[in-house]
Amino acid sequence: MTKARASLHSRVHNWIDSVGFRLNTSDTNKKSNITTRHYFFETFNFIEKSNNDAPEKSKFLCFDTYGETMKVRSLLDLQSAFFENISQLK
Repeated sequence: MTKARASLHSRVHNWIDSVGFRLNTSDTNKKSNITTRHYFFETFNFIEKSNNDAPEKSKFLCFDTYGETMKVRSLLDLQSAFFENISQLK
């Protein structure tokens, strides 16, 4: 299972780099050693929470077109939410 998560982490980062997401903010809680990063592209928001000791256990969260949160369990989840959001821009 660890390989799948590490793979998801690298796939997500490769994809967001290729699309052109920008890092909006990054905050590290030194006590818990967790970094929260907020990425955005146009109207799409994406949050990553990662433990600096184990980046393969990163958790991803995005917001759908109605502002509700969606857990990202695969790259396809993220891509679907992203393209649905972008398609509704006029």
